[in-house]
Amino acid sequence: MRIHLPADRAATGVLLEIHGGGFYLGSAAGSDVGNRRLVDTLGLAVVSVDYRLAPEDPWPAAPEDCETAASWLAQHAESRFGTTKLALGGFSAGATLAITTLLRLRTRGVTAFAAAVLQFGTYDLAGQTPAGRLIAGEYFLDAYAGSAPDRAHPDLSPIYADLAGLPPVLIVVGSDDILLEDNLAMAARLSAAGVEVDLRIYPEAPHGFTGHSTPMAEAALEHIDTWLTDRLSSTSETVGHRS
Repeated sequence: MRIHLPADRAATGVLLEIHGGGFYLGSAAGSDVGNRRLVDTLGLAVVSVDYRLAPEDPWPAAPEDCETAASWLAQHAESRFGTTKLALGGFSAGATLAITTLLRLRTRGVTAFAAAVLQFGTYDLAGQTPAGRLIAGEYFLDAYAGSAPDRAHPDLSPIYADLAGLPPVLIVVGSDDILLEDNLAMAARLSAAGVEVDLRIYPEAPHGFTGHSTPMAEAALEHIDTWLTDRLSSTSETVGHRS
């Protein structure tokens, strides 16, 4: 994990960041600039996890690594960072892994994370929904799923999961993103499960748009900053963990 800390103040919370790259590209270091911006702007500590990549390490390697990092934070955030206010964030494939991580933690009774920011994730890797069929045949699907017998398994395709009990979620996606319908479907599923969800669709914005220096990206990042600040400022300093 790569850890970014405020230089001259105590952390106001901790964000666990999961990088994108189609499950087979990218690294925690590749998020350094964006993560440093969050530290300097919001006063958060940011922890970025270098999960194992496909195809050398297909599912479930990546979610196992992300769950391990999240569990470590749930147990050690207060002693390591002086706060128990935790949020989770993911970019593209990282958004898929972020919601998968929350589902894994919920199964174990860990409720430490108070919010999640999901930027244009992919949630149906099985291609069984109209949204999922739009990306059927993409290389990253085969690389990540490997020899999994059922790509509709909720740990692979969280659109099929029971989503009840998850913390508030912000979904960010562009109107020109091929994954728009997938994100709309996930927002609807979260809402139907009783999860507080805030869906933000940015006009004429493609996949990955928040990673570029454009006015639309700046607007989206400002919205993310405000949303995260509001959620973490209303979170009590208590880590939720049931054995």
